Amino acid sequence: MDFQQLADIAEKWCSSTPFELIAAEESERRMDFYADPGVSFYVLCPDNGCGDSFHVWSESEDCLPFLQLAQDYISSCGKKTLHEVLEKVLKSFRPLLGLPDADDDAFEEYSADVEEEPEADHPQMGVTLLRRSMTEEKCSLHSSCTF
Repeated sequence: MDFQQLADIAEKWCSSTPFELIAAEESERRMDFYADPGVSFYVLCPDNGCGDSFHVWSESEDCLPFLQLAQDYISSCGKKTLHEVLEKVLKSFRPLLGLPDADDDAFEEYSADVEEEPEADHPQMGVTLLRRSMTEEKCSLHSSCTF
């Protein structure tokens, strides 16, 4: 994939994140990103635009430790796309950006889709029925098992 296509992918990704693509140097195949409050990193892109040879780094000592997750992801097996790498970087920087954990978002979306069952008129009735059915099961288990 040529570098301009990668830069277009990065611009599109930035449009849905707090990051800006502040520099794209084709000769170095490097893209620099920045988000307030002072979160910065860069990506070095491989010549073919896909694969496990992307490289992410930050010149900020405050940001660098947060990139470990993305660096581990890149070095793991399998080919990675630029979009996948950028998504992992975003997940890595969520604490610095003051964003909720990605897992929290997924849970909120899931729980918002789930319709709650209407409450019973007598909430204790369900507990009583459950106890009764468990007692019946226990009795039937005792009669079928020999000790």
